[in-house]
Parts: sequence; C-alpha cells; structure tokens
Amino acid sequence: MKEFIYPEMMVHVGLCTSKLANDVLIISDNSELLSKEVARHGETNSTVVSSKLESIAHLDDNAYDVIICELDIDATVASQINRVLRDDGQLVSNHPSLDKVKENKNLMKFLGSYFKVIMPFNIGNGSTSLMCSKEYHPTADINLHRADMLDGLSYYNCDVHPAAFAMGNYVRKEYLGSIKN
Repeated sequence: MKEFIYPEMMVHVGLCTSKLANDVLIISDNSELLSKEVARHGETNSTVVSSKLESIAHLDDNAYDVIICELDIDATVASQINRVLRDDGQLVSNHPSLDKVKENKNLMKFLGSYFKVIMPFNIGNGSTSLMCSKEYHPTADINLHRADMLDGLSYYNCDVHPAAFAMGNYVRKEYLGSIKN
C-alpha cells in the first residue's frame, strides 16, 4: 500500500473539518510523515509528543484545535485529550479494527462523553480511524476552500474526505447507537 495515504488521511480529515486549525497536537512515536502533512497547512503550529500518557499530562488546557493520536485511547487518555482540546476541537485517532465490535463500542462510549460526533472513516489503505469532534461534523462542515488549496497531495482531496465516512450497512447496524453523527 502507498505510504502517503495514511498520513494524508490522518491529518487532512481533521484539519479540513476544523473551522480554524491553528494549533495541532500530534501524539506519536513516529510523527515525521504526520508533521510533514500538517506543515502543508501553512501557519499551523504543531506540537509533537510521544505516545505515552505522561507526555499529555503536562500540556496546557484548551491549547489545541486538532489532535492526531496514535496512542491507544482508554478513559484516562480520553480525559487528558479532552482537557487539552479546545471546545470546538477535533480528534483523529487510531482504533481497533471495526471487526472488534466490543472494544470499539467501549471506546466510543467513553469518547461519547466528550464529543458530539464520533465516526469511523476509511483511511484508504484498508484500515479505519476515528474522527471525533466537539462541534463540527466531518461531512457537513468540511472546509472546502482549505481542502482544495492544499498542494502536492497524492491521495486526499475534497471528494475523498466525505466519501471516507461511507460505511456499509453491516457496520451501521452493528454500531447503531455507538457511532454519533
């Protein structure tokens, strides 16, 4: 699979859903490609921390518009992410395979106490990620101007963005009541 697909989708889905994505937090032990994609957004400030809970604990409250997270999220991590994320912020995160229904439903349940919208989306490389938003809907509130103005992308575009959220009926039925859209 093409290695550019994952970082483009992890970054641009969140940043192009955000009304204003000035401050981005990347939680990753391998952030080089993610940071490169964030840099395409011009004057966006990015902070990178390691995939450990302790690395989030020292961050300021309400400091980030978008968080891109490769850390396994549990209730403690979710509360720390909520603390550092602004009131209209977005979280894009890895999650267990959609085939792991019980694990995902538990994850979505405690994320649901912090986010209005929780939706899995297709990365395009055979895996999915979660888009969680406190305010904006990833298909209704896409910033088309921002998505169309990004240069040099190999996969992501303003058509791929909403299409990534299309899920088959078996997923919709299995996750009815857990996905918040």
